[in-house]
Amino acid sequence: MTAKIVPTPLRGTISAVTSKSDAHRLLICAALADGQTRIVMRGTSDDINATIFCLRALGAKVDITPDGVYVEPIKEVPSTPVLDCAESGSTLRFLLPVAAALGANAKFVGRGRLPERPIGELTSELNRHGVQVSSYMLPLEISGRLTGGSFNLPGNVSSQFVTGLLLALPLCGGGSVRITTPLESAPYVDITCADMRKFGVQVAKGDGIFAVPPNAKYRSPGKVASEGDWSGAAFFLAAGALSGEVAVTGLDLNSPQGDKEVANLLQKFGAEVEISKDVVIARHAGKLRGCEIDVAEIPDLLPVLAAVASAAEGATVFTGARRLRLKESDRIASTAAMIRALGGTVEEREDGLVVFGGGLGGGEVDSFGDHRIAMAAAVAATVCSGEVKIKGPMCVAKSYPDFWSDYKKLGGVVLGI
Repeated sequence: MTAKIVPTPLRGTISAVTSKSDAHRLLICAALADGQTRIVMRGTSDDINATIFCLRALGAKVDITPDGVYVEPIKEVPSTPVLDCAESGSTLRFLLPVAAALGANAKFVGRGRLPERPIGELTSELNRHGVQVSSYMLPLEISGRLTGGSFNLPGNVSSQFVTGLLLALPLCGGGSVRITTPLESAPYVDITCADMRKFGVQVAKGDGIFAVPPNAKYRSPGKVASEGDWSGAAFFLAAGALSGEVAVTGLDLNSPQGDKEVANLLQKFGAEVEISKDVVIARHAGKLRGCEIDVAEIPDLLPVLAAVASAAEGATVFTGARRLRLKESDRIASTAAMIRALGGTVEEREDGLVVFGGGLGGGEVDSFGDHRIAMAAAVAATVCSGEVKIKGPMCVAKSYPDFWSDYKKLGGVVLGI
């Protein structure tokens, strides 16, 4: 399938969708708690559904309702569960330690680029703590039961390894995770700690160590709301900054989500940003200017910020993006390909990009099956001089199934969907 976009500014108001980062964690905590939990959220996504499927495979009961989900916790794990993680790296890396802590003799499978994404450091630590893992890549099987104690992980491969172990530790008598190299994407671990706290588990932090006490138990709060997604909101706020005016409601300014930094970065480019309670408004306010951005803590923002940079004066230098080569696509290469396909100029580096502003003409973009590339191309299309075609546009369902309907709600002209 190919979507055709007729360039036009986006204007109006939309509601933030559910943060999949927050939802993954809340669902897992709820499945491990002492009673039923209602999680309020605005819809799901392919990645969230992967976690729901796997939790059901482990014995949880998860009922999806129009305004969220009800979760009945795991009471007994089936004998040989198969956990299909689809293309969700979070699902795989979070549930590997959790399933091991439950003593599940489980098989993990996935598709797309997920089998290629690294998990060796995590499986090595599981092996060190009583778990037999058949392979360091999918498909794999685990047996045995995870024991607590001290774990060591690098911080520059994936913060998801840290999250997975922290989520598992209350099931095996507590323990600690020591980070052996500087932790990148640290805000994602902050989300984990905040969500575990909502379920009664306090994670102590200090000197590169995260510790879960031996008496920690998940206790259901009864009802909890998933946050609005700053990562998804960033696309439409960027569109407002480029040429229109877009308001996104339902965003928590006190959220631990690192991608809330998009508000400051759009201002750095020269856009006008207003924040009032849970509403963020971004509007075009004259010429944008290039700048320097380290995306080590906010890697998911690179594609859409690159789209903004392509319309700014001068060069924008993005650094700290090395780990993006291991995402749903090689996101450094696929972002560069997107900009070139639309007539822009970009220099690809090992750990980032240099985007030279000056405007975009239009053309045909391959999404590479990557939701963030498809959405970034749609944002870039708002300031192209000619029409834009996007191959594989429905991959947005991985994180934002309503993206195209929200795009049209804001006045975007999309044909073929």
